[in-house]
Amino acid sequence: MVIFAEFFVVILKVLWAFVTAGAKWVVRPKEKSVAGQVCVITGAGSGLGRLFAKEFARRRAVLVLWDINSKSNEETAELVREIYRELDSESPMAKEGAIGGLEEVLPFKPQVYTYVCDVGKRESVYSTAEKVRREVGNVDMLINNAGVVSGHHLLECPDELIERTMVVNCHAHFWTTKAFLPKMLELNHGHIVTVASSLGLFSTAGVEDYCASKFGAIGFHESLSHEIKASDKDGIKMTLVCPYLVDTGMFKGCRIRKEIEPFLPPLKPEFCVTQSMRAILTDQAMICTPRIVYMVNFMKSFLPFEAIVCMYRFLGRKELMNNNEAKGDI
Repeated sequence: MVIFAEFFVVILKVLWAFVTAGAKWVVRPKEKSVAGQVCVITGAGSGLGRLFAKEFARRRAVLVLWDINSKSNEETAELVREIYRELDSESPMAKEGAIGGLEEVLPFKPQVYTYVCDVGKRESVYSTAEKVRREVGNVDMLINNAGVVSGHHLLECPDELIERTMVVNCHAHFWTTKAFLPKMLELNHGHIVTVASSLGLFSTAGVEDYCASKFGAIGFHESLSHEIKASDKDGIKMTLVCPYLVDTGMFKGCRIRKEIEPFLPPLKPEFCVTQSMRAILTDQAMICTPRIVYMVNFMKSFLPFEAIVCMYRFLGRKELMNNNEAKGDI
């Protein structure tokens, strides 16, 4: 009888989960504040990483920017400082007090830190993380964004590029998380964001290494989410970002059938980050853009394989350029 009682409770919880999820479609959840929180962004020197940095800066977060390219990372930092200066100029130096006097308001202090880090090297990740803890403090938010794509078919792809893709897109998430999660668990506070890809939910031809790396990143993220839930650390949030191909240059040359492309073009990076930020700031577990990605992923779970092949052939073949040195994108 006990097992039936527990099963009934599970059914009620599942139904309640559907109700709460549906309610969020009707009443938009309030975005949380990240002002003053330390946010580490990998691959911050370009693409989505740079846009994430600007969005978090507008919300007054303390930015810790990681990238393998020092020059591009400093360029992002300068953009962040400019946003901080704008916020500082908009902040009143004083406000009216309760008894008619003036109460001093401290000006906003811009804080952005840059670190050169190759997330594809475990030692580099751990040593840089130690510097961050020593120089900045505890990390509240970790945005695992850095990524590369080789753009070769399997038999044409050098082993070194396959290894690089797997290490940067997947293994690095293990290392950054191991570096910052212990303190989050201790404080029961934190947020880990995995920037993956729709190609980590369903695959296509010619990008075997990229798909495998993103499938791995999603598997890691989901398993870690369950582990954190099992530990009853409800103060630690997880968000999985799975966009369609983003027009950042990493997928230059990637095209679907020209008649269909106007209806499913590559995503604008700004749109992708705007949607992702809304999900992150409302503690949404997963965000797919555009919404059709949800449907395609669902269809994959029950359609026969040959039916999926027919759909892919209808959409058209995709070709990618060799861009394994690109960073900060998906």
